[in-house]
Parts: sequence; C-alpha cells; structure tokens
Amino acid sequence: MFSLLSNLAGSVLISAATLTNPTNPKALSFDASAYVTVNKQIRVAVQKNTKVPVVVLLRNKDNEILFRQNISKKESTYAVKLDVNELTDGQYELEVSSSEGSIRKQFNLSTAPALQVTRIVALQ
Repeated sequence: MFSLLSNLAGSVLISAATLTNPTNPKALSFDASAYVTVNKQIRVAVQKNTKVPVVVLLRNKDNEILFRQNISKKESTYAVKLDVNELTDGQYELEVSSSEGSIRKQFNLSTAPALQVTRIVALQ
C-alpha cells in the first residue's frame, strides 16, 4: 500500500514539473508564482537557487512590454505587486525568464459587468 502511494505521489510531482515549463524539460534554477488579488493587483514572487539574472515581463496582446524588472544575480528573492486596475480589458502575458529558460502565464483581464438592481416599491 505504501509503495502504491509513493508511486502515485512521484507521478504527480513529475507531471506537475512538466506542466510548469513544457518547452524546457530541464529544471530551472528559479521558481515563480503569481496570483490576482481582489484589489485588481497581480502579486509576483520569484525564488532563485543560483546566481543567474532573471527578468520579469508583463506584455499585452500586441506584445508591447508594459512592465519590466531585472532581478540581479545577487538577489535570491523578489516580490512585487502590479496594479492592473488601469489596464484595458484583454489578453496579457506574464513571463519570468533567464538564460536557462522561461515560465510564461497568459491571463485575461475583464471588467465585471455592473449589476443592475431593479426595485419596485408598491404603496397601498
């Protein structure tokens, strides 16, 4: 039973590593995470294992660079909050890259439609 669970856990870890960076199966010396907050911000965190420079880019659908941050080889961690409240609705791409390879994530920004409340007041 224990060997079955360890084999299953191993296959999950292998498939997760492959999904992280499918274009480059070699493990990168950095890891990146990003998520969108309720306040319309993107939080990006980068953790580096070796001393390689890393670049964080935010691009729009026309491939224009909206944000660029170079992380020096001396920094081992980096975190930033990107305020995307002023950006127009559309498709964007976040890329974290070094000379070893890159991690890319595409996302779509859209404004939630205004909720219209209809009230009827009846007087008797």
